[in-house]
Amino acid sequence: MAEYNTIRTATGTRSAAAVDEGLRAHMNKVYGTMSIGMLLTFAVAWAVGTSPQLLSVFRDPVTLSPNILGWIIMFAPLAMAFGFGAAINRLSAAGAQLFFYAFASVMGLSLSWIFVAFTGFSIAQVFLVTSIAFAGLSLWGYTTKKDISGWGSFLIMGVIGLIVASIINIFLGSPAIMFAISILGVLIFAGLTAYDTQDIKNEYLAHAQHGDSEWLGKSAIMGALRLYLDFINMFMFLLQLLGNRE
Repeated sequence: MAEYNTIRTATGTRSAAAVDEGLRAHMNKVYGTMSIGMLLTFAVAWAVGTSPQLLSVFRDPVTLSPNILGWIIMFAPLAMAFGFGAAINRLSAAGAQLFFYAFASVMGLSLSWIFVAFTGFSIAQVFLVTSIAFAGLSLWGYTTKKDISGWGSFLIMGVIGLIVASIINIFLGSPAIMFAISILGVLIFAGLTAYDTQDIKNEYLAHAQHGDSEWLGKSAIMGALRLYLDFINMFMFLLQLLGNRE
């Protein structure tokens, strides 16, 4: 990939300008891939969620209770995300990108119920709020001189706790627990947006000097997945808090 070519000075070291240019290209690849994934997700979610016939394949169109296939679709993105991390080294950059787009489409299936549960206006409103918050947090993570790498382990523990609590609350159905989960979820994924952006940037700076275009291509896809998950989760938690139900 041309944008990742190593540019060396006469002394054999990369100039600061070349590093900046490569980093910009890398981040553009990350955000561009993430954006396409987001479009796929919401296109699939809208197409299925606004069609009672399609939605009934996964859920009861009235109660929105998932059937067996619905439960599979609900947990499929989680399994695919873990699988992607394990398989990334065995995939080509093109294969990793295709896997990401397949993941985004399956995520759209799992989120299709929101177009029945919430008004279209509130979904658009929360999406706009999430987009503004995400852009600000990611920009801060990219530009800050503060090292926030120490946030990582704390935030990952928070995500694990959210997953466990959410699974338990599927069976309890407690609005109070769901409210608490949503508040914590917004805070945790806000932190992860800034953390992941800085980590993606630092990862590029640490490895770009090797000129490995294949690795950098796959690294951009993995970075897109990380930021995509931050956005989707922040959006869903905000929708639970701010969305107007049908």
